[in-house]
Amino acid sequence: MERRAMMFFAFLLVASAAAGLAGRLGIPGMAGRAACMRWGMAAALVFFGTDHLLTPERYLPMIPTFLPLHEQIVFLTGLCELAGAAGLLARRTRRLAGIMLAVYFVCVFPANVKNALDGLSVDGLPAAAWYYWVRLAFQPVAIWWALRAAEVIGSRPRPERRSAAAAARSAVPWGTVSGR
Repeated sequence: MERRAMMFFAFLLVASAAAGLAGRLGIPGMAGRAACMRWGMAAALVFFGTDHLLTPERYLPMIPTFLPLHEQIVFLTGLCELAGAAGLLARRTRRLAGIMLAVYFVCVFPANVKNALDGLSVDGLPAAAWYYWVRLAFQPVAIWWALRAAEVIGSRPRPERRSAAAAARSAVPWGTVSGR
């Protein structure tokens, strides 16, 4: 349901805040803004990815009619969300997962446009047309969040670590020979 899509962002914020609190309490891996964002997005993706798999009928009305295989698309999007969550949490796959999640959020944008243009006749959704248009504004936020959580954007480059010998060599002025 589209209401679930808006809930995604609320869940994202609450889970990120919880990760921030955990970081302040000294729990490893939760320190820093990107880590909190990463854990928040991973939690939201696991929750809603699982929901895609368990209750696909909630998501079927969102699929644009020009696309075939609606049930398979809902199943695949659920798997993408679960894989994205796992990828964000693994250091080796974090950057790739962030980029792929950004691509994923771009790919699901047509479903959000369809909902804004056509509205839905699904029980439990808000009747106000503005709701669907506001939802569109959150799509760029999801893209940015995935890239920031994966530290693809917005992270400061870490200074290179040099050995003590390399640091000492670079401290010697050019043209001088040590020991003379």
